[in-house]
Amino acid sequence: MIRSMTGFASATGANAPFSWSWELRAVNGKGLDLRLRVPDWVDGLEAGLRKTLGGAAARGNVTCNLRLTREEGGSTLEINEDQLHVVLNALHQIEARAMDANVSLAPSKATDIVTMRGVLEQASHEDDGAALCKVLLADFAAVLNDFNAMRSAEGAALAEVLAGQLAEVEALTKEAAEAAALRADEMQDTLRRNLAKVMDNADGADADRVAQELALIAVKSDITEEIDRLGAHVTAARDLLAEGGPVGRKLDFLMQEFNREANTLCSKAQNTGLTRVGLALKAVIDQMREQVQNVE
Repeated sequence: MIRSMTGFASATGANAPFSWSWELRAVNGKGLDLRLRVPDWVDGLEAGLRKTLGGAAARGNVTCNLRLTREEGGSTLEINEDQLHVVLNALHQIEARAMDANVSLAPSKATDIVTMRGVLEQASHEDDGAALCKVLLADFAAVLNDFNAMRSAEGAALAEVLAGQLAEVEALTKEAAEAAALRADEMQDTLRRNLAKVMDNADGADADRVAQELALIAVKSDITEEIDRLGAHVTAARDLLAEGGPVGRKLDFLMQEFNREANTLCSKAQNTGLTRVGLALKAVIDQMREQVQNVE
């Protein structure tokens, strides 16, 4: 099954004290361009994501965003032992001097001490980046599955559209062959008349050379090869769709070949009916090229 290069997926997750949200999207691109916006302090996360995405996508501009939040509500308070020691020593010295000066001080309370700067601090936590990275990469697997599911669904729709367009090209190619067969008698009569005119008005002309030139004109107007190549291209395109996988580049090249044969057919037409078929072929091929631009 072919896949589209465009896709989108998002999800949220949590693992206390962290919560996060993923956003993964992709648009068309000639090659694979990965753009990751993730916290750089989570060691190994970006490298892991690049490896995973590199194995899942062959083409497209892929953007992955991760918003990571740490909940601080459950944090605890701790006493800074060093600062407390400094404060108590200072209080002891103050009280001693007050006694020497016969100054009466109110007793110090614990609530007074803990409010002093630096005595009571919010506990700091050392986050385990490696463990968090493992959790995030495991959570990303579900996001990637949704992303690929969307691309596969769009790819199935693309395959259906392309199959219909290939059937139309096949029908028009058959119609072109029939138009060329009907044109044959007309072209022979035209060539005979032209030859008669040339021979009547060309004194001393080499009859064999004139006949060769007219035969060459007939060969140049023959579209048998173009008809055969168009049929072969239809078969090749169907084989690629059946093969599936990242065949977008091959299909894109094949569309160029389709277009080349249609252009040549139109230039050789020399017939209203055949020109009409050739222009219809070019229109369908252009539509196919637009669809193929979305194939991975």
